[in-house]
Amino acid sequence: MGNKLNIAILGGGNSSEKEISLKGVKQIAQWLNKERYNAFPIIVEGTHLTLKHPNLGDIPVSWDSFTAKAGDETIAFHCAIIGIHGRPGETGHLQGYLEMMGIPYTTGGVMSTALTFDKEATKQMIRDLDINICKMVRVTKGQHVDTQEVVKYLGLPVFVKPNESGSSYGITKVKQIDGILPALQLAYTESLEALIEEFIPGRELTCGLVKTRGKSIIFPVTEVIPKNEYFDYGAKYKNESDEVTPAHISDRLSDRIQNISSEIYDRLKCRGIVRIDYILNNDKLYFLEVNTVPGMSEASIIPQQAAAMGLNMTDIFSLVIEDAIQRG
Repeated sequence: MGNKLNIAILGGGNSSEKEISLKGVKQIAQWLNKERYNAFPIIVEGTHLTLKHPNLGDIPVSWDSFTAKAGDETIAFHCAIIGIHGRPGETGHLQGYLEMMGIPYTTGGVMSTALTFDKEATKQMIRDLDINICKMVRVTKGQHVDTQEVVKYLGLPVFVKPNESGSSYGITKVKQIDGILPALQLAYTESLEALIEEFIPGRELTCGLVKTRGKSIIFPVTEVIPKNEYFDYGAKYKNESDEVTPAHISDRLSDRIQNISSEIYDRLKCRGIVRIDYILNNDKLYFLEVNTVPGMSEASIIPQQAAAMGLNMTDIFSLVIEDAIQRG
């Protein structure tokens, strides 16, 4: 395949977000510069790695060497794009493996991704920045929860969510006190720990960005207007929301969101393409979460934001890949 670089695009994974990841992998493969890169989707499923070869079909990838045998040819990889949502792509596990194999990759490192997958720990890390954090209670599966005390502290409604999960899986908006314990049981199907958070009404805003050692791109802010009660799975992946890019907000607020997003990115030692979500309650801006492997379908928010800047995803992924390779 000439002198082109072999790029592994890792998708699938071991979480509820597998199907979303697989769609993103296909789209990323289409975006990559075909004159510069050979795109090789690799599906992670349990302990199996499977390369989707364009001519030879499914080929096993060795965990021992992170290579694949295609007839007489051994395919090795110059860089890995991590497109797995949840475990093991956003937890530090896959990053640690790739580091041991000496393969550059496109997300933050082991500690950064492990930290940002923990919603409560992330909020603690940025608490001293100029951003509001909602009140919350962290609970562990099997722990007794005094729902009366929870409501006394947080009020109603509340959001109950897994502490380690994404794509709004396992999240419930609870309006009555007797709904808290069932909502926790749902959250525990995704994570052994859960968060009970106060409900902050307001406008949902999100800002994507990518920073390399030579360039910083902070995308325009998007407003997400869910057709449901909040930005749930349907709103994210089934077109059950309207997304306005750039958001109809003041230049001052847009600048503030872009600046705080850059600060959060640096504080959490993020790398690659990241999206950070907020709630605007009157004039108070609240941090929601950071997405270190944001959705990458053609209709996802990041491509919309890039297009609003006159940029294309082919160039953005080239930037991310080359930066990862230079970092080594």
